[in-house]
Amino acid sequence: MTSKQGWINLYKPKNITSFKAINIIKKIFHINKIGHAGTLDPMAEGILPIAIGKATKLIPYINYMNKEYNFTITWGSQTSTDDAEGEILFSSNNLPKKIDIEKKIINYFGYIDQIPPKVSAVKINGERAYKLSRDNVSFNMQPKKVFIENLSIIDHSTNKTSFKILCGKGFYVRSLARDLAIDLHTYGHISSLKRSKVGKFNERTSILLDDLLKIGQTRKEINCIFPSISMLDDILAYEIEEELDITNLSFGRSIKIDKDKITNSSSINIDKKNIFLSNKGDIVSIGKLDGNLFKPNKILI
Repeated sequence: MTSKQGWINLYKPKNITSFKAINIIKKIFHINKIGHAGTLDPMAEGILPIAIGKATKLIPYINYMNKEYNFTITWGSQTSTDDAEGEILFSSNNLPKKIDIEKKIINYFGYIDQIPPKVSAVKINGERAYKLSRDNVSFNMQPKKVFIENLSIIDHSTNKTSFKILCGKGFYVRSLARDLAIDLHTYGHISSLKRSKVGKFNERTSILLDDLLKIGQTRKEINCIFPSISMLDDILAYEIEEELDITNLSFGRSIKIDKDKITNSSSINIDKKNIFLSNKGDIVSIGKLDGNLFKPNKILI
């Protein structure tokens, strides 16, 4: 049983849910506490950040990081799921030209209102939208404010266009396919989707699910866990070394720290920001400063 805390940068294959992927890892390595940041659809592949142990408390911070996707829209048909898995709802013979697509995607930069797909994990009166949809319950989805930092065309053919997008929290690529197609006076759905980056989690440092399971056949401990602090970007961090400080924090007590040794603190009002305390690469506490006094809000020891 592994008692470590930290991150696995998993590359999830197609045709498996995010939940099933982490459940397999949990059983193979006998992990008590495990969670993932940012669900990937079963038909999607790519980066799935997995938190081990008390790093699960850090998942909300990963969820706020920008995500990069490579995806393909097939033009001419809209489906019930806005991807290739669903039933065709509407069809059109109008196939957009590359120049028309380029003109339209400029309108999607920045903050936009987006209605999530009806087959999604969004909760409607306490129930998941995908469950209501599966049970043929009629319901309306409310638009959400989402952010696109960059969107570009990678490749274009007669009935398909491939894109790369950098977007913020809560963004649905499937919704973009649906909305962009309608803007172009046609219909469209996602036919391939890969998440290539989540904050500091990227393809280069990821491990395939099959490779991770092979490790599980030969050893009980995972040897590819990143320290919990290593994947948190642009945070105010402070390394503590004194055993007394660690003990005090474990009991929820405040400790004194040297403000000048906080990383990334230049020109930032640190009194209003979360401070992350670390020890040997692992986050041990998150809290606020009152002068030089650190007051813990979350304990990860």
